[in-house]
Amino acid sequence: MAHDKTLVQISTMMALLDGVFESEVTYASVLDQRDFGIGTFDHLDGELIGFDGQFYQLRSDGSARPLQPETTTPFATLTRFEPEQTLTVTEEMSKATFEHWLNEQLPTINSFYAIRIDGTFTEVQTRTVARQEKPFVPITEAVASQSARTFEHTEGTLAGYYTPRFGHGIAVAGYHLHFIDAAREGGGHVFDYTVKNVTVTFEEKPQLDLRLPTTEAYRSADLESHDIEKEIKIAEG
Repeated sequence: MAHDKTLVQISTMMALLDGVFESEVTYASVLDQRDFGIGTFDHLDGELIGFDGQFYQLRSDGSARPLQPETTTPFATLTRFEPEQTLTVTEEMSKATFEHWLNEQLPTINSFYAIRIDGTFTEVQTRTVARQEKPFVPITEAVASQSARTFEHTEGTLAGYYTPRFGHGIAVAGYHLHFIDAAREGGGHVFDYTVKNVTVTFEEKPQLDLRLPTTEAYRSADLESHDIEKEIKIAEG
């Protein structure tokens, strides 16, 4: 089977900024032959992480549970992950240092990549937003109810994507990663980490299949007046 070079993107980060937290798209409808991804759930009820065909819902109560495929998603990025390169890091690096180093390993920073990082971390800081109820507020307000957790001297997996600068607003420019511990008991959206001894695999994804919602909430959303840089920084921690 030829490598699938396509990322399937459900909705956009801009829509989340404006509070479009509901969708008619089930994970079951978009997971066919896709074994890797991150995303969220309707009402922002947790974070999705998936790799090796195993997907989990990470919730604000600190739990991790296998994905229920009938659940719906207002934002997700999914693909079939077939790594093109494997790298090893055996020294402690902060998030900033590690991501600068990783940028230099990518064939180009002008494309999309699926990224997986497995191993030992000195620290991983995560957050998971609590389930939201109507009337929805913008995500910059919703994150006020987030649950933060720090994993120290832990083993686990970071999974997610690198998005080039021009994709900011469709997704999150730079590295957007989620974490789950080795026991598959907890994790969340990652806003800081320090690697210690990890294996990095990645695959370039030069094709983007962007699927915009057709719901009235999306069609009437205000996607024009947001300060993208400021609001995504707040939303992403």
